[in-house]
Amino acid sequence: MYLKGVLLIKELTIGIISSMFFAVTFILNRSMELAGGSWMWSSSLRFLFMLPFLFLIVGLRKNINQVWIEMRKKPYEWLTWSFVGFVLFYGPLTYAAAYGPGWLVAGTWQFTIVAGILLAPLFFTSGPVRRRHTIQKRALAISSIILIGVMFIQQENAGGLSLSEMITGVLPVIVAAFAYPLGNRKMMEVCGGKLDPFQRVLGMTIASTPFWLILGSYALFKVGVPSTGQVTQSFIVAVCSGVIATSLFFLATNMARHHPGKLAAVEATQSTQILFVIMGEAAILSVPLPSGFALLGIILIIAGMIVHTVNVKKMNAGVVKPVKSAS
Repeated sequence: MYLKGVLLIKELTIGIISSMFFAVTFILNRSMELAGGSWMWSSSLRFLFMLPFLFLIVGLRKNINQVWIEMRKKPYEWLTWSFVGFVLFYGPLTYAAAYGPGWLVAGTWQFTIVAGILLAPLFFTSGPVRRRHTIQKRALAISSIILIGVMFIQQENAGGLSLSEMITGVLPVIVAAFAYPLGNRKMMEVCGGKLDPFQRVLGMTIASTPFWLILGSYALFKVGVPSTGQVTQSFIVAVCSGVIATSLFFLATNMARHHPGKLAAVEATQSTQILFVIMGEAAILSVPLPSGFALLGIILIIAGMIVHTVNVKKMNAGVVKPVKSAS
């Protein structure tokens, strides 16, 4: 039981660290939007910049050949779920950043902590008898507390938004919030534990590259070449968010993949992104720090993460509790 608790803390810590690096996406996407950069370049450049780094990391570990073997086994699944997990995730996210304020995009993205729980029935348990996972109602309730905290943070600025800003800044992000955990979980299912997180990210990046090349070509035709500033910031996003954050998050979810409650807790660590975004925007873009209800929202997010940890520990205790045999 103690070991399970230590492992949970490790998984949550990795999730929070990945969340910190992923926050770079929202801050720099907002910065690029303010400088007049195209969302299409922000999307495509990130993943094109990721490729050489991932090839280097996986190549140094001499694991590239295994990636090709697994991709050739199920090419359709790799293309489909890489498109869902990467293209339908990051394309709408950068599109929303171009038309809605950064805090709105970062806050709405937190729907992913609930989306991951609601997607559970699409997956089956491992073992001789396959059963659909059920929605973890307790985890959903706890994640809803976190979501309320996010809404409290957002309400401070929501009054100044027009209807068009709400639509373009919210709906694409909700699509991304469901696509990211769906693509990630489906790829874990396809890989079946045969690839480590770095290999899986590399494979998904390779499989989604044709879509990014098409989007980049359209951006070249539509808006011309990207500015030096956008290329530089896209490079930073690729390293911090694309390589470091994605690999760490995939590592944490991979460790928790057989336990729906634990997986929900790990995915809920992404709620801490908005805290890092607030601090980052205050430091880099001179955005005022939150006050009033927003501070209450931050407290709810932190409380929700603590309750998630306690909940999973209780579930683990129930699992390891010995069952007496009938005499």
